[in-house]
Amino acid sequence: MRRFSANFILFSMALDGALVVAALSLASYLRPLLNRYAWFAYMPEKQFAPLPLVVAFPVLWVGILAMAGVYDSERMMRPATLLADLTLGSALALVALAGVLYFSFREISRAQFLLFGGMAYLFQGGWRLLGRYLLLRRVALPGKRRILILGAGSLGQRVAAQIESDPLYGVAFIGFLDDDSQKQRSSRVLGHISQVREVVTRERVDDVVIALPTGAYERINALVAELHELPVKVWLMLDYYHLALYRAEMAEFAEIPMLDLRAPALNEYQRLAKRAFDLAVTLAILPLALPVMGLVALFIRLEGAGPVLFRQVRVGENGRLFEMLKFRTMVDGAETMQEVVLEHDETGRPIHKRPDDPRVTRVGRVLRRLSLDELPQLFNVLKGEMSLVGPRPELPALVEKYQPWQRKRFAVPQGMTGWWQVNGRSDRLMHLHTEDDLFYVQNYSLWLDVYILWKTLWAVLSGRGAY
Repeated sequence: MRRFSANFILFSMALDGALVVAALSLASYLRPLLNRYAWFAYMPEKQFAPLPLVVAFPVLWVGILAMAGVYDSERMMRPATLLADLTLGSALALVALAGVLYFSFREISRAQFLLFGGMAYLFQGGWRLLGRYLLLRRVALPGKRRILILGAGSLGQRVAAQIESDPLYGVAFIGFLDDDSQKQRSSRVLGHISQVREVVTRERVDDVVIALPTGAYERINALVAELHELPVKVWLMLDYYHLALYRAEMAEFAEIPMLDLRAPALNEYQRLAKRAFDLAVTLAILPLALPVMGLVALFIRLEGAGPVLFRQVRVGENGRLFEMLKFRTMVDGAETMQEVVLEHDETGRPIHKRPDDPRVTRVGRVLRRLSLDELPQLFNVLKGEMSLVGPRPELPALVEKYQPWQRKRFAVPQGMTGWWQVNGRSDRLMHLHTEDDLFYVQNYSLWLDVYILWKTLWAVLSGRGAY
């Protein structure tokens, strides 16, 4: 269970720092080999990194990887998550180190710097994958912790499935104990719950997981008291998480440990990172976007009367109302014509977007096709009313018709683009994309934001589902 300790994390950080120094040194030796290629500037001799860089580079690199969650013990055991975090952290580290070089030792070859970055990334990814492979070989040997689950219902089945899904947990599932006669027909059920003492001794169990329904409160108390007499660890699986609005976590209320059923979907560090990312990308985009926005405003003005910007009240994070900005793509007063063009699908749900909407202007069709009508929302992002990535802000009238589970999409800042947009855009109806929004809420990471922005670029260029 304690497959990662503070010592291992410190070892990982020290090894990463050493590999950064090794990559710096190796890049110095490899750079002269590039002289044979005409597109690289000729360097007559090796150019070693100065001592201040040898000290600063590993410290900054490891620090940024730590902020990116690379040293999180749970995430380190998932190859896809591990490589995603390492890639994002390494990219941010390279940008930071490039800034250090720009303001200090500008004579360092850019090709040498890129060689260093590539090797540092490969070294760090390589040792992690190798370590995971060796750990897999080790946990496949005898000596795993043996786990018995009390309760073969949905809770217990979920625990067993998770244990069996990955051998890196270092545990072996022995079986269930359950009093239900139907469940006892399964070969995985070893007997009645009252036989727990006998089964623990016979099967040499190390850990017992109690996964009984919440109604069995008195039974749980008796079991805990009985198990405390045995040399086993006891784990209690709570059946309250389905009641959580976003996610549940243990917290103290009036210095009493309690289960918070409305814990924030983003923790403080995630929220800080998301806001910093939004500001950095928005400020980088604005110098390019402002001239385009000026041209768009001119074309809208030349086409006919009416305001350039369309302002509409939308529902933001945690249900807060704000005024969302868009370039006007319809005739002036289009909202008063809503009932004329409104259609319904086969289930009676309203269709709010259609490709042949007569209210859309000629300029508006081009803007929608290229998603340029959304550019003014960059100012909503700067104000903190929206994020670059997140569920789309919805109209208050539509939110009033939401079922309780659909309101979970407001747990995070609403975005200019999101998981739904890169998986269908307007091709999918409003009531069919809430599941995509909840997927984003439950799986949020800064890397996911980067991935969605990249996919949005291709979705916009293809024009698929935009009208």
